[in-house]
Amino acid sequence: MTALSLIIAVTVGVVAGVTGRMLLRRGRTVPLWLPIAAGVAAAVLATVLSRMANTDRPGPTLTEILLQVLFAVAGVAVVAVTADQAPTGTR
Repeated sequence: MTALSLIIAVTVGVVAGVTGRMLLRRGRTVPLWLPIAAGVAAAVLATVLSRMANTDRPGPTLTEILLQVLFAVAGVAVVAVTADQAPTGTR
């Protein structure tokens, strides 16, 4: 993984996390850092997987950036769906 790929992954993750956090403000009690952390972690995971699949490219590719965006959005969506649920079946 190159430094540029890591910088792009963190940037994509932060943008996706902040956007997701802005959309979650209505009626959800999700910590500020959680969607951002999920977005960054998912984008870095996408970079690692992309680099494992295509190791002959020196810099970031369009496919890698698209995977980062898709993974980051999916990570933030998972946080949005699961973070504010009350436990079921408690007495």
